[in-house]
Amino acid sequence: MLLLVLFLIGVLTGLTTVLFGFGGGFVTVPVIVWLEAADGSTASTVAVATSSLVMVVNAAVATVATPRPILARLRGSRPLLLLLAIGGVIGAALAVRAPTTLISWGFVLYLALTVLDVLARPGFLRPSPDVPDPGQELAIPIPVAAPIGAIASFLGVGGSVMTVPLLRRSGLRMSEAATLANPLTLAISLPACATFLIAHHSSGVRTALFSVGTVDLGAGLLLLLGAVPVVVLLRRRPPTIPDRAHAWGYLGLLILVLAASAAELA
Repeated sequence: MLLLVLFLIGVLTGLTTVLFGFGGGFVTVPVIVWLEAADGSTASTVAVATSSLVMVVNAAVATVATPRPILARLRGSRPLLLLLAIGGVIGAALAVRAPTTLISWGFVLYLALTVLDVLARPGFLRPSPDVPDPGQELAIPIPVAAPIGAIASFLGVGGSVMTVPLLRRSGLRMSEAATLANPLTLAISLPACATFLIAHHSSGVRTALFSVGTVDLGAGLLLLLGAVPVVVLLRRRPPTIPDRAHAWGYLGLLILVLAASAAELA
């Protein structure tokens, strides 16, 4: 039963990777916390670490399958990608030593603030009077790149919950913003995952299916078994979703995971 649950959650992470640019961490963190609950203080750390592995593979597959004209928007973004990666390492290193309550409540707070931001500020659900030319450079300020990477890897969410709204407000459609979020997630999650793989939690990891460092490799591989075929299929045959409905679907999933995570902590 556990194997089936992980496989089905993997399918869901594949869907969110393609449709919303999440990379999977957004969904896998609450699931792995539940799976590793018997480990108590290490559960959130293992969840974040395992999530990074899932995001690396999902984001890499999605990026490779992305049309080159879309990826061309990232030209000249090397400083941005480098700072995202540096932030990813910092966040992962902090997560290994952080109290589980800090990660868990940080995850909930992160989602809550994003939901409020998406609802309150124009440019995501409703047009902004100051929408820039979509042909301009990505509207992600260089100074915030490292903090985005650090927060994302610390919480195991890949950064797309921050980058997709920023990309959306730069004048991109939801489909384009979600697609470009994948290589940005890869820049964060790859160095973060490497950090987690060589790290060891002071309390140990007891309930992992097969652990390497702080990563539950067994759970990660089962999730990927469900996710990767979905990513490949949807990249080859992308669904056509009206832009407004796509944006509301993104917000709806944020609220759903926020409610589930808050209920688990209550």
